[in-house]
Amino acid sequence: MAVACLTFFYGFIFLSAIAEASQCSIKGLPLVRNISELPQDNYGRGGLSHITVAGSVLHGMKEVEVWLQTFAPGSRTPIHRHSCEEVFVVLKGSGTLYLASGSHEKHPGKPQEFKIYSNSTFHIPVNDAHQVWNSNEDEDLQMLVIISRPPVKVFIYQDWFMPHTASKLKFPYYWDEHCFEAPPKDEL
Repeated sequence: MAVACLTFFYGFIFLSAIAEASQCSIKGLPLVRNISELPQDNYGRGGLSHITVAGSVLHGMKEVEVWLQTFAPGSRTPIHRHSCEEVFVVLKGSGTLYLASGSHEKHPGKPQEFKIYSNSTFHIPVNDAHQVWNSNEDEDLQMLVIISRPPVKVFIYQDWFMPHTASKLKFPYYWDEHCFEAPPKDEL
């Protein structure tokens, strides 16, 4: 009986701590968490599953942000660039990376094509336009993504020859919209 009461008591305290933690705060969150219990969403993009494992807006990270992203067969990111470095670790599946290293011209230009696969890793330099595509028809592409200098400001292109000046800025990005708070204005 005493064990059951203690189990109930500690379970209640744990659940109370989780309930106290909002989606936009680390207050009350345990240090060690199960990824499968973290919130995931597709943010209106069919074929995407995004989980912010550790983020600037959600968790107060200052220098890096970590995401777990899964792309269904045929799904892809938009053609985009951002002013931060990005590192990918492919956990499962395979696909194609399109990278326009000449993005520092007037438009991204014709991208190079790289095959990506389970246990491969790659990095995207600052402001290089890129696109990740799950070109595998049979299985999901799952990647761990690490970015520097969060929260990310993303410039989205309709095609590889769209001028940089015509790209659309998306900030805060979809997974940061709910919790983003603009800094207070320091002007009169």
